[in-house]
Amino acid sequence: MGDFMRSISFEHLISWCLEEYKTKASVFGIRKDKFYVNKSRNYMTDVLGDQLASPVGPAAGPHSQLAQNIITSYLTGARFIELKTVQKMDGEEIRQAIKKPCINAEDECYNCEWSTELTVEEAFAEYIKAYFAIKVLAKEFKISEGNDFAYNMSVGYDLEGIKTKKIDNYIEGLKDASKTEIFKECYEYLSKNLDLFENFAQEDLNKISPKVCSSITLSTLHGCPADEIEKIATYLLKEKKLNTFVKCNPTMLGYEFARKTLDYMGYDYIVFDDHHFKEDLQFDEACTMIKRLLLLSKDLGLKFGVKLTNTFPVDVERNEVPADEMYMSGRALLPLSISLAQKLSKEFDGKLPISYSGGADAFNIEEIFKIGIQPITMATSILKPGGYNRFKQVAELVEPHLNSQYQGIDVEKLTILAEKIIQDERNHKSYREKVRSRKTESELPLFDCYKAPCKDGGCPIHQQIPEYLKLVSQEKYDQAIKVITTDNTAPTILGTLCSQPCREHCTRLDYDKSLSMKAMKKIAADHAQENLMRNLKKSDLKSNKKVAVIGAGPAGIAVATFLRRNGIKTVVFEKLDQPYGIVKHIIPSFRISEEEIKRDYQLALAQGVEFRFGQPANYDIKELKKEYDYVVIATGAWKKAPSPVKEGKEQIVDALEFLWNAKKKNKVNLGCKVAVIGAGDVAMDCARVAKRAQGVEEVAIVYRRTETYMPASQEEINSVKKENIKIYELLAPIRYDGKILVCEKMKLGDYDASGRRSVKGTGQMVELAFDSVIGATGAKVDTSNFEKNEILLDEKGRPQLTNAFESNQENVYIIGDCRKGPSTIVQAMADAKVVAKDIMKKESIKDDFIRYSIEESEQTIYSKRGILEEVKKDQREGNRCLKCDQICEICVEVCPNRANIMIEVKGFEKSHQIVHIDGMCNECGNCGVFCPHIGNPYKDKVTIFWTKEDFDLSDNIGFLRLDNNKYLVRTETGNIVEHIVGDSKISQELEQILITLIKKYEYCLENAIVKS
Repeated sequence: MGDFMRSISFEHLISWCLEEYKTKASVFGIRKDKFYVNKSRNYMTDVLGDQLASPVGPAAGPHSQLAQNIITSYLTGARFIELKTVQKMDGEEIRQAIKKPCINAEDECYNCEWSTELTVEEAFAEYIKAYFAIKVLAKEFKISEGNDFAYNMSVGYDLEGIKTKKIDNYIEGLKDASKTEIFKECYEYLSKNLDLFENFAQEDLNKISPKVCSSITLSTLHGCPADEIEKIATYLLKEKKLNTFVKCNPTMLGYEFARKTLDYMGYDYIVFDDHHFKEDLQFDEACTMIKRLLLLSKDLGLKFGVKLTNTFPVDVERNEVPADEMYMSGRALLPLSISLAQKLSKEFDGKLPISYSGGADAFNIEEIFKIGIQPITMATSILKPGGYNRFKQVAELVEPHLNSQYQGIDVEKLTILAEKIIQDERNHKSYREKVRSRKTESELPLFDCYKAPCKDGGCPIHQQIPEYLKLVSQEKYDQAIKVITTDNTAPTILGTLCSQPCREHCTRLDYDKSLSMKAMKKIAADHAQENLMRNLKKSDLKSNKKVAVIGAGPAGIAVATFLRRNGIKTVVFEKLDQPYGIVKHIIPSFRISEEEIKRDYQLALAQGVEFRFGQPANYDIKELKKEYDYVVIATGAWKKAPSPVKEGKEQIVDALEFLWNAKKKNKVNLGCKVAVIGAGDVAMDCARVAKRAQGVEEVAIVYRRTETYMPASQEEINSVKKENIKIYELLAPIRYDGKILVCEKMKLGDYDASGRRSVKGTGQMVELAFDSVIGATGAKVDTSNFEKNEILLDEKGRPQLTNAFESNQENVYIIGDCRKGPSTIVQAMADAKVVAKDIMKKESIKDDFIRYSIEESEQTIYSKRGILEEVKKDQREGNRCLKCDQICEICVEVCPNRANIMIEVKGFEKSHQIVHIDGMCNECGNCGVFCPHIGNPYKDKVTIFWTKEDFDLSDNIGFLRLDNNKYLVRTETGNIVEHIVGDSKISQELEQILITLIKKYEYCLENAIVKS
């Protein structure tokens, strides 16, 4: 495919909107119930004199480039439309300059595109078509009278370019479009087709003013001299007589402030030097310039202000986009933009009008607006799941605060807000909990691509998460625990200690915060597990075979439970006197109680699992197989790790030994100052236990990288920090003599493929005084019993296993931490599930891993889309689930151009199928960023083509309409065929998609292209 966007004619645009609204109660995928209506009719007059029903809208960018983007913005609540920037470089020239994909909004946003990819003339036509369409649809859909919004044009980047004929025509055309061909075309079409409308009439058409826009925002490139900026602004005010905003760069804050602020908030990985800070407009000269321009605008009877802020130029370090330099926006820009707003407002005593863009969303927009900053435009938030639907929430949030007239900025409140934003953990990188991409490892299928990534790709045991979340939210705890224990043999333990890999893939992560799956599981267990156990009956045996499990940790108990409840006799052999291994004997009691561990043990007993404690550690497989048909080894990883120091190894306290003694209440004399070397969850446990030890006054964690790269969960790191445990970053321990820990200072190196940075030694040493040092750099697996029992190991000393974890010894399996080293409880359970299934398959026993269907109404699911919510502390948290296993459609939501659509087709697993429209796509790549599969919807989904040229440029599977009911089709095999419906030349699935498009989505198949 190419990245050439095909304009939709005004006639087609209107017919598309009306037909989709009539048949689907939506427009460009936006459902009617997501249309914003200012019900209070409490409008505001902005600083520019425009009467608006809302001060929010799209920033000059992807959401204001095409007519359908602008229409969609308006329908969802945008009333200040900042049109995408035009400049002298346009069309094919700029398309060649922009590398694709050009947007990466995974967390903070990066882009390597800047102004419209259309020609200036094409852009003008798009904006006029959208202007007319909004006027018509607002009235037709009973949203407003069509006069509650305003355009703001954006131009760049130098005076010479702005004075060119095409830019001058553009500016003059928006000031008064009456003589332009596109204005006449739209007006004439409506005049001749008023019978299409129920609520839009001739009198409404007569009211449409050709004076489309009276304000402008000047955007300049980084490094533009102050005198050039002032010359352009003066020209726009004096010659063009436009209310003018000048877009300012965050570099005005100075390098030191920007670097310090971003580092403090966890964005230390964002790389930039000071050259832009030196070359860009400086704060003092900006203030001098602004004062002159304010006086000029006053003399001219016009308005002048600043737009804060431009995006922030940073280096490409992790292949975020295919460029050397990129532009950062979103939540990492928020503290810089607000800080610059505060600094300028203080300088001008709150009298400088500020148009704002920089990380605004539903969590902060009320505070920003109430301070007096307005209008407020958004881009990054709207690029994320929920997409344009997010406008409705922010519009509704600010509606109660609309004032009839602009009254300036409250500097005192802004000062408080600026500091609050920097301190608020929601704005810190760690709030995302170290997750980069939510993608799972599944390929993006052509059809039926919906999935809940939390359970399908996130959870190792494929816990049915949306199902139990729904049941818990409804307080149906008995049903919830039934769903949970289908895949989970330790609901209380995992409801307390689970590492929650599911949360790394939760769609809510790209809204606000991943759901608290673990907490919901625990609520269900607390309410219903006892009752479940009372009603459990031991399954009848379905086989005469027996299984021996060595090790009563989470993996061993899980495999034994899965097998016994499915009718296979299972006995667990354990060297210790109690079950649950590390959980019972190592993990501190302040994290999980004895009673909670016991509850899950009793669950295993209730299902018929037999336990034999105090057994010899040196098992003999040959002896066991005289009585047992299968042997599962689940002995964990208890061996000491290599010492973290080169000298003084004997002085280091082993982490597991320390935690064992602490749990057994054996006396541990640590002294006053304790260091923990390591950065995993075990290290966090050691630090917190040491903090509670008698006589200890100070505890510190020593780590060779930075907190960002700690393997411990963010939850555990936060717990450590709350207990005032210090973290020494970038220190690599070298030696310890019992008093002084000598460390080498490290520095971060290059990024690897996973996005983690290497470290390099600096040669500089640091001495730290500690009475005790605990080594928590990972336990090892004792392989001596493997070797004794002739189990083959690989070159890394790990057992050689099949995909079902069977060793070279027939019917002997190895699972859990002893398989490949320390991991998580839920991963150990996943190993157990794999082995249990394999043994049941060998015994021809159908397993009981039932898949439940707990559906939610489509209306309810869609109502949640685009709504940011706070985390709930009780069972209501389950209501935040977006039910992605029923409806995903993220690629539809996040596409600025509306190039991905959902169509309802019979004959598939789910009727909702995704189709891509090539002519509306510019390959920005945003849908690929957020798709939970490995893949890109704009490349991998069935595609509608509008021209033969576009079809030939693409490899996508899809259709091009020809004459005489014929279609050119590229099939799943890559073959190209001419097809008539019913001639059996294409697959049944493609045929169903095509038939549905013809019957129900005709408006998508063929575009009447505007001739330039």
